[in-house]
Amino acid sequence: MSDAPEPGPFSIVYQDEHLIVIDKGPGLVVHPGRGHRDDTLSQLLAPLLAGGEAERAGIVHRLDRDTSGLMVVARSEEAHRRLQAQLAARAVEREYLALVEGRPPSRTGTIDAPVGRDPRVRTRMAVGGAAAREARTHFTLEQALPRASLLSLRLETGRTHQIRVHLRAIGHPVVGDPEYGTAGLYGLDRQFLHATRLAFEHPLGGQRLELRSPLPIDLREALERAGTAGGAGGGIS
Repeated sequence: MSDAPEPGPFSIVYQDEHLIVIDKGPGLVVHPGRGHRDDTLSQLLAPLLAGGEAERAGIVHRLDRDTSGLMVVARSEEAHRRLQAQLAARAVEREYLALVEGRPPSRTGTIDAPVGRDPRVRTRMAVGGAAAREARTHFTLEQALPRASLLSLRLETGRTHQIRVHLRAIGHPVVGDPEYGTAGLYGLDRQFLHATRLAFEHPLGGQRLELRSPLPIDLREALERAGTAGGAGGGIS
Protein backbone atom coordinates (compact mmCIF):
# COMPACT_ATOMS: atom_id res chain seq x y z
CA MET A 1 0.00 0.00 0.00
CA SER A 2 1.12 3.57 -0.63
CA ASP A 3 1.26 4.56 3.06
CA ALA A 4 3.84 1.91 4.00
CA PRO A 5 6.79 3.24 6.02
CA GLU A 6 10.37 3.43 4.84
CA PRO A 7 12.19 0.07 4.84
CA GLY A 8 13.51 -0.92 8.26
CA PRO A 9 14.30 -3.91 10.48
CA PHE A 10 10.79 -5.31 10.07
CA SER A 11 8.33 -6.23 7.36
CA ILE A 12 4.57 -5.77 7.12
CA VAL A 13 2.89 -9.13 6.52
CA TYR A 14 -0.72 -7.93 6.81
CA GLN A 15 -2.24 -4.47 6.66
CA ASP A 16 -5.69 -2.90 6.40
CA GLU A 17 -7.31 0.30 7.66
CA HIS A 18 -7.68 -1.10 11.18
CA LEU A 19 -4.46 -2.95 12.00
CA ILE A 20 -1.00 -4.04 10.86
CA VAL A 21 0.81 -7.30 11.55
CA ILE A 22 4.59 -6.90 11.70
CA ASP A 23 7.35 -9.46 11.31
CA LYS A 24 9.96 -7.84 13.57
CA GLY A 25 13.66 -8.42 13.23
CA PRO A 26 16.07 -8.69 16.19
CA GLY A 27 17.61 -5.53 17.61
CA LEU A 28 14.47 -3.42 17.26
CA VAL A 29 12.89 -1.99 20.43
CA VAL A 30 9.08 -1.85 20.26
CA HIS A 31 8.41 1.46 22.04
CA PRO A 32 10.43 4.19 23.80
CA GLY A 33 11.64 3.47 27.31
CA ARG A 34 14.63 3.86 29.58
CA GLY A 35 17.76 3.74 27.44
CA HIS A 36 15.83 3.54 24.15
CA ARG A 37 14.27 6.86 23.21
CA ASP A 38 14.65 6.81 19.43
CA ASP A 39 14.24 4.57 16.38
CA THR A 40 11.69 2.27 18.01
CA LEU A 41 9.05 0.35 16.09
CA SER A 42 6.25 2.61 17.34
CA GLN A 43 8.17 5.69 16.18
CA LEU A 44 9.00 4.20 12.78
CA LEU A 45 5.32 3.41 12.26
CA ALA A 46 3.95 6.52 14.02
CA PRO A 47 2.06 7.95 11.01
CA LEU A 48 0.12 4.68 10.66
CA LEU A 49 -0.77 3.84 14.28
CA ALA A 50 -3.37 4.97 16.80
CA GLY A 51 -4.86 3.88 20.10
CA GLY A 52 -3.47 3.52 23.61
CA GLU A 53 -0.81 5.73 25.19
CA ALA A 54 0.70 8.55 23.15
CA GLU A 55 4.33 7.33 23.40
CA ARG A 56 3.37 3.81 22.39
CA ALA A 57 0.42 4.49 20.10
CA GLY A 58 -1.03 1.37 18.52
CA ILE A 59 1.04 -1.08 20.55
CA VAL A 60 -1.13 -4.00 21.66
CA HIS A 61 1.59 -6.36 22.89
CA ARG A 62 5.36 -6.35 22.61
CA LEU A 63 8.37 -8.49 21.82
CA ASP A 64 11.75 -8.13 23.53
CA ARG A 65 14.36 -6.21 21.54
CA ASP A 66 16.19 -9.34 20.33
CA THR A 67 13.14 -11.56 19.96
CA SER A 68 12.00 -11.72 16.35
CA GLY A 69 8.65 -12.53 14.78
CA LEU A 70 5.02 -11.55 14.61
CA MET A 71 3.14 -8.85 16.49
CA VAL A 72 -0.06 -6.93 15.80
CA VAL A 73 -0.42 -3.15 16.13
CA ALA A 74 -3.58 -1.04 15.91
CA ARG A 75 -4.42 1.80 13.54
CA SER A 76 -7.41 3.18 15.46
CA GLU A 77 -8.61 3.63 19.03
CA GLU A 78 -11.41 1.12 18.50
CA ALA A 79 -9.14 -1.53 17.00
CA HIS A 80 -6.70 -1.03 19.89
CA ARG A 81 -9.46 -1.34 22.50
CA ARG A 82 -10.87 -4.53 20.97
CA LEU A 83 -7.48 -6.17 20.48
CA GLN A 84 -6.57 -5.41 24.09
CA ALA A 85 -9.87 -7.00 25.15
CA GLN A 86 -9.01 -10.14 23.15
CA LEU A 87 -5.62 -10.30 24.86
CA ALA A 88 -7.24 -9.93 28.28
CA ALA A 89 -9.68 -12.72 27.39
CA ARG A 90 -6.72 -14.87 26.21
CA ALA A 91 -8.28 -15.12 22.77
CA VAL A 92 -5.12 -14.13 20.87
CA GLU A 93 -3.00 -17.19 20.06
CA ARG A 94 0.75 -16.48 20.28
CA GLU A 95 3.17 -19.29 19.49
CA TYR A 96 6.96 -19.20 19.63
CA LEU A 97 9.90 -21.42 18.75
CA ALA A 98 12.79 -21.54 21.20
CA LEU A 99 15.99 -23.55 21.25
CA VAL A 100 16.81 -24.34 24.87
CA GLU A 101 19.79 -25.79 26.67
CA GLY A 102 19.44 -29.46 27.61
CA ARG A 103 16.31 -31.62 27.48
CA PRO A 104 13.07 -30.99 29.39
CA PRO A 105 11.90 -34.01 31.44
CA SER A 106 8.69 -34.35 29.41
CA ARG A 107 7.58 -33.89 25.81
CA THR A 108 4.84 -31.45 26.83
CA GLY A 109 4.26 -29.38 29.91
CA THR A 110 2.99 -26.17 31.46
CA ILE A 111 5.11 -23.75 33.47
CA ASP A 112 2.77 -22.02 35.91
CA ALA A 113 4.80 -19.57 38.00
CA PRO A 114 4.23 -15.85 38.75
CA VAL A 115 6.71 -13.40 37.25
CA GLY A 116 7.80 -10.06 38.72
CA ARG A 117 10.74 -7.70 38.83
CA ASP A 118 14.04 -9.21 40.00
CA PRO A 119 14.83 -7.38 43.28
CA ARG A 120 18.59 -7.65 42.71
CA VAL A 121 18.86 -6.73 39.00
CA ARG A 122 16.23 -4.20 37.95
CA THR A 123 16.59 -4.94 34.23
CA ARG A 124 15.58 -8.55 34.79
CA MET A 125 12.42 -10.38 35.75
CA ALA A 126 12.21 -13.40 38.04
CA VAL A 127 9.80 -16.08 39.16
CA GLY A 128 8.27 -14.77 42.36
CA GLY A 129 9.88 -11.34 41.93
CA ALA A 130 8.54 -8.02 43.14
CA ALA A 131 4.85 -7.43 42.35
CA ALA A 132 4.72 -10.85 40.67
CA ARG A 133 1.69 -11.60 38.52
CA GLU A 134 0.38 -14.94 37.33
CA ALA A 135 2.18 -16.32 34.28
CA ARG A 136 1.58 -19.49 32.34
CA THR A 137 3.56 -20.96 29.43
CA HIS A 138 2.79 -24.22 27.60
CA PHE A 139 5.57 -26.08 25.76
CA THR A 140 5.93 -29.02 23.37
CA LEU A 141 9.18 -30.70 22.39
CA GLU A 142 9.58 -30.41 18.61
CA GLN A 143 13.12 -31.71 18.10
CA ALA A 144 15.69 -33.34 20.36
CA LEU A 145 19.29 -32.38 19.64
CA PRO A 146 22.51 -33.61 21.28
CA ARG A 147 22.75 -30.80 23.84
CA ALA A 148 19.66 -28.73 23.15
CA SER A 149 15.94 -29.01 22.43
CA LEU A 150 13.70 -27.13 20.03
CA LEU A 151 10.44 -26.24 21.76
CA SER A 152 7.21 -24.73 20.53
CA LEU A 153 5.66 -22.54 23.19
CA ARG A 154 2.24 -21.01 23.63
CA LEU A 155 1.65 -18.05 25.89
CA GLU A 156 -1.46 -18.01 28.05
CA THR A 157 -0.34 -14.76 29.70
CA GLY A 158 2.10 -12.15 28.48
CA ARG A 159 4.43 -10.94 31.22
CA THR A 160 7.71 -9.19 30.46
CA HIS A 161 10.41 -11.77 29.56
CA GLN A 162 7.92 -14.52 30.46
CA ILE A 163 9.22 -17.31 28.22
CA ARG A 164 12.86 -16.55 29.00
CA VAL A 165 12.25 -16.43 32.76
CA HIS A 166 10.09 -19.55 32.80
CA LEU A 167 12.57 -21.62 30.81
CA ARG A 168 15.42 -20.54 33.03
CA ALA A 169 13.33 -21.46 36.07
CA ILE A 170 13.00 -25.09 34.92
CA GLY A 171 16.73 -25.31 34.20
CA HIS A 172 16.56 -25.01 30.39
CA PRO A 173 17.32 -21.40 29.46
CA VAL A 174 16.91 -20.15 25.91
CA VAL A 175 20.08 -20.75 23.90
CA GLY A 176 22.14 -17.58 23.50
CA ASP A 177 20.16 -15.58 26.06
CA PRO A 178 22.57 -12.99 27.54
CA GLU A 179 20.30 -12.22 30.51
CA TYR A 180 19.00 -15.61 31.58
CA GLY A 181 21.31 -18.13 29.93
CA THR A 182 24.66 -18.30 28.13
CA ALA A 183 25.42 -15.69 25.49
CA GLY A 184 26.96 -16.72 22.18
CA LEU A 185 26.00 -20.39 22.06
CA TYR A 186 26.01 -21.91 18.54
CA GLY A 187 27.32 -18.61 17.14
CA LEU A 188 24.26 -16.58 18.11
CA ASP A 189 24.35 -12.85 18.83
CA ARG A 190 20.97 -13.03 20.59
CA GLN A 191 18.55 -15.43 22.20
CA PHE A 192 16.96 -18.14 20.03
CA LEU A 193 13.35 -17.02 20.41
CA HIS A 194 10.98 -16.34 17.51
CA ALA A 195 7.27 -15.51 17.45
CA THR A 196 6.30 -17.90 14.70
CA ARG A 197 2.47 -17.85 14.72
CA LEU A 198 -0.19 -15.27 15.55
CA ALA A 199 -3.93 -15.92 15.33
CA PHE A 200 -6.87 -13.77 16.39
CA GLU A 201 -10.28 -12.47 15.36
CA HIS A 202 -10.20 -9.28 13.34
CA PRO A 203 -11.32 -6.61 15.83
CA LEU A 204 -13.80 -4.99 13.46
CA GLY A 205 -14.35 -7.36 10.55
CA GLY A 206 -14.75 -10.46 12.71
CA GLN A 207 -12.85 -12.80 10.36
CA ARG A 208 -10.15 -15.04 11.77
CA LEU A 209 -6.59 -14.04 10.90
CA GLU A 210 -3.75 -16.54 11.18
CA LEU A 211 -0.22 -15.59 10.19
CA ARG A 212 3.07 -17.45 10.36
CA SER A 213 6.71 -16.43 10.19
CA PRO A 214 9.60 -18.79 9.29
CA LEU A 215 12.76 -18.88 11.38
CA PRO A 216 15.22 -16.13 10.37
CA ILE A 217 18.51 -17.20 8.86
CA ASP A 218 20.59 -16.67 12.03
CA LEU A 219 18.31 -19.01 13.97
CA ARG A 220 18.24 -21.60 11.19
CA GLU A 221 22.04 -21.63 11.11
CA ALA A 222 22.23 -21.97 14.91
CA LEU A 223 19.78 -24.88 14.75
CA GLU A 224 22.01 -26.60 12.21
CA ARG A 225 25.04 -26.11 14.45
CA ALA A 226 23.14 -27.47 17.43
CA GLY A 227 22.24 -30.55 15.41
CA THR A 228 25.89 -31.42 14.85
CA ALA A 229 27.21 -30.51 18.29
CA GLY A 230 28.37 -33.73 19.89
CA GLY A 231 26.47 -36.08 17.63
CA ALA A 232 23.45 -36.35 15.38
CA GLY A 233 20.20 -34.75 16.47
CA GLY A 234 16.97 -36.66 16.36
CA GLY A 235 13.55 -35.53 15.26
CA ILE A 236 10.55 -36.12 17.48
CA SER A 237 7.82 -38.08 15.72
